[in-house]
Amino acid sequence: MTTELTTPTGAKPFRRLFNRYTVIAFVAGAALTAGIGAWAAGMSCTHGMMMSGTHSAADVSAHVDHVLKHLYVEIDATAAQKAQIDPLVKQAVSDLLPLHSQLGASHARVMQALAQTPVDRAALENARAEHLQLADQASKRFVQLIADVGDVLTPTQRKALTDHIEQMHGMTPHS
Repeated sequence: MTTELTTPTGAKPFRRLFNRYTVIAFVAGAALTAGIGAWAAGMSCTHGMMMSGTHSAADVSAHVDHVLKHLYVEIDATAAQKAQIDPLVKQAVSDLLPLHSQLGASHARVMQALAQTPVDRAALENARAEHLQLADQASKRFVQLIADVGDVLTPTQRKALTDHIEQMHGMTPHS
């Protein structure tokens, strides 16, 4: 759902099309939106979508299509650019979804280790190391996606994209 907002100074309204969790959804395959990478396990994405692993591939695909539709408006993408970007994003999501499932399994192992008496420190450490490895894999894949999409966009479009992402992350004031 798109929300119409105004700035605290009463400046002209702007549309917040998606928040940082959506970008994370790209990273974490519509999850790990997580850390834009580990950004996902159970975190909520825009429009109330939860990336808890209970959504089908079709649900994730529909969400990605919805996010891309808004992104294309934001950066004024041409039809040719859309045709190039769509498969890049969909392949990245496909690559990242298994990492999300693995992250969930790692989380379950942490909970099991924590419930042991005494706490299973070795299992906790193994799960921590696995989590870092998964986050690193997701981060690398996400950076590859960013570079691939960046190659398709014009400098003006890349600037619009970075401005929008910075606004989503609260790095710059909304205008």
